[in-house]
Amino acid sequence: MFTAPDPGLLRLRNALRAVIGVGAAVAASELCGLPLPASITGGLAALLALFTVTDASVPAQRITTALLPVAGYPVLALAAVLHDVTAARDAAFVATVLCGVYARRWGPRGQALGIFAFMSFFVAQFLHTVPADLPGLYAAMTLALLVAGVVRFVLWPVERALPPVALPAGPPGTGLARPTTRQACQAAVACGLALLLGQFLSEDRWYWAVGTAWWIFVNTASRGETLVRGFRRVLGTVIGVAVGLLVAVPLDGAPVPSAALVAVCVFGIFYTAAVSYSWMMLAVTVMVSLLYGLLGVLDAGLLALRLVETGVGAVCAMLAVVLVLPVTTHATNDAWIQRALHCVHAAAVATAARLEGVPGADPAPHAAELELLFGRARMALAPLVHPLNPYRARKARARAALRLLDDCVGEVRALVSATADPAGSREAGLIAACWRVKAAVEALTTPGGHASAHASKPAVSPAEAGTALVHLHNLEKALSDLAMPLGAAAGSRPAAP
Repeated sequence: MFTAPDPGLLRLRNALRAVIGVGAAVAASELCGLPLPASITGGLAALLALFTVTDASVPAQRITTALLPVAGYPVLALAAVLHDVTAARDAAFVATVLCGVYARRWGPRGQALGIFAFMSFFVAQFLHTVPADLPGLYAAMTLALLVAGVVRFVLWPVERALPPVALPAGPPGTGLARPTTRQACQAAVACGLALLLGQFLSEDRWYWAVGTAWWIFVNTASRGETLVRGFRRVLGTVIGVAVGLLVAVPLDGAPVPSAALVAVCVFGIFYTAAVSYSWMMLAVTVMVSLLYGLLGVLDAGLLALRLVETGVGAVCAMLAVVLVLPVTTHATNDAWIQRALHCVHAAAVATAARLEGVPGADPAPHAAELELLFGRARMALAPLVHPLNPYRARKARARAALRLLDDCVGEVRALVSATADPAGSREAGLIAACWRVKAAVEALTTPGGHASAHASKPAVSPAEAGTALVHLHNLEKALSDLAMPLGAAAGSRPAAP
């Protein structure tokens, strides 16, 4: 995790900004004289605003941040009003889950609003919110969102400079086959079951099982992804509970050291989220332990209960994804790999057009999209390369596919740079190489296509043509080599590992 690449120190800067934003939001609540539960709610609102708003452009992020209260405040009021009406509260919670997941069909904004709505209901259970508490909570959340917005958009705007790219939630479909509809049904079933079993274990802390089931479904699309995410969540929670016993319990809610360690946990959540779900869950669990200490209710039994509730939620999520409208890992792999290959195809066509002098031809947006698609394909293939996967042949094929796809991403990125100014290049040889790359992609993606065993030789030597032709040749070779791990066979489209 600490050796994972961090281009431009983006993860580090986002993590530091989160600490400043959340810390400033809590400090503002305290300075306004709001009670501790309200300050905690404000800190959570700031954390969610900084963590879940991931629109491609900064103006879109501002709009989504401004819309968070529209999604969260009515849900918070509903949870408070239904606090003592158990059956209605439970039904409303499951309905919030269903709507929150279904909202992902509207992209990053829908996902952020759905998460904020769910967490508004969740925090009402965490704090046992009743209607009399709402004014203070609303004040803290509003103040926190304003502070987080100022930190994010005014004081420290560190978003990565990439062109807007819209990535779907998974393979296309309609009705129950639509990814967001299917996952909304799965999540509602999982959370409903987790709610029932969680209440059987504890009438006061049952919501941890529901929260676990909910978060396991975030950013997953297949059965395998969900199973791996559930395993990693439980693993991170186990380690986090152990750390909580060693750190949070002895502190016994001491304000200054607890607040300092909460800041460290916020940093850990943001710094590790992109590279290790288990590490992120460790940080979340320790932070929750410290918050319970600040509220004066922490003990070893409470941490043990959180661990059990987490296990129950994970099992419910796994059962739902296997039994309710399941989507296989193979189907998801195939969809994302095909999208990545088509993006390589588009980059090659745009490069050839640029070299031919077509006005406006630019492969750079395709290169940026390819990076995002490869990240999503890597997530889809993660279950196959997981250490617990017993199928060694599939694991080896998946690793080979990931390596070659990574090579494609690097070669496309380098090609865009090398052809930024086509003047003076050997255009005929380069254009021919672009069309060979295009043909290699079509061999992998077209039914009836045939991928050659070896990449064809470059039309001119690399020494004569410069770096651009070298990148094209390497890209063609990587595509040809992909035929084996993808299972390509003459006369049929390759299958995902």
